[in-house]
Amino acid sequence: MWGTHDLNFYQISQIKRVRVVRRADGYYAQFCVDIERNIKHEYTGKIIGIDLGLEFFYTDSDGLQVENPRRLRKSEKRLKRLHKRVSRRKKGGSNRKKAINKMARKHLQVSRQRKDFAVKTASTLIQSNDLIAYENLQVRNMVRNHKLAKSISDASWSMFVEWVEYFAKLHKIVTVAVPPQYTSQDCSGCGERVQKTLSQRTHQCLKCGTNLHRYHNAAKNILVKGLEVLGQKKSTDGQSETSNAWGENHLSLVEGNFGWLSGLVEPGNSRGDSWESPAIFGTPLFAAGGCQAVLKIQKVEAGTRLPLLR
Repeated sequence: MWGTHDLNFYQISQIKRVRVVRRADGYYAQFCVDIERNIKHEYTGKIIGIDLGLEFFYTDSDGLQVENPRRLRKSEKRLKRLHKRVSRRKKGGSNRKKAINKMARKHLQVSRQRKDFAVKTASTLIQSNDLIAYENLQVRNMVRNHKLAKSISDASWSMFVEWVEYFAKLHKIVTVAVPPQYTSQDCSGCGERVQKTLSQRTHQCLKCGTNLHRYHNAAKNILVKGLEVLGQKKSTDGQSETSNAWGENHLSLVEGNFGWLSGLVEPGNSRGDSWESPAIFGTPLFAAGGCQAVLKIQKVEAGTRLPLLR
């Protein structure tokens, strides 16, 4: 057996549960380990808003654009060939089972590539920022558009947001979800609403002359909305109220003093979670501590007892 973590490092009493799962490439044993995970975050005072999209995976309020990997789209040709092989094999035959397994392995590879990209991108985003605002997208409703459903599912925005929230808990930084309404339409310079279709990729405001990519403009609006939400939460906690006007008044919330941001983190919560995934055994787990290690079982004979440690 081989695994992602060395279980010999932990005591047997720390292993809370084990689950054996079957994948297209074999069996895996998942170990849920009770540990504390503390990460020291270096605060730099950088705050950003991000706009998730299809042309670019996300664009932040500083203008940085991350390319959309489009894992499924790039693998469609190979998947189509494997699907044809399955349909041409005789039902019930051994060759059909082999073809099905090859097809399933390819689908598994695509899903793992998608997860790997989401994890690494979310980790990089959290490590380099102290406050992140993003849109609270209703992906379940968005995929009802049959023209964009495949591309939206391939982008895996929901998975990315889950990992952003997970790493934010570990690094003890603030993330805020804002309503997505009119973030692309409103001008980030003056607040004027500029109507545009999905095919219009550039935001041009005739009132103030702002000319930006629509994603960049939306990211700036998302950051402002996020600071408004945090400002309202700050005022309800008995601290100073803030202005909701457009401009520098929002930035004054986080200039110079970041102590109030730490107050938004639940006291006593170490923000520890799973090492392997924010969703242990299918459900999100945001507990005081926890770790999930995965071991691959190369071959399992009938009646074989699985050891807890390697």
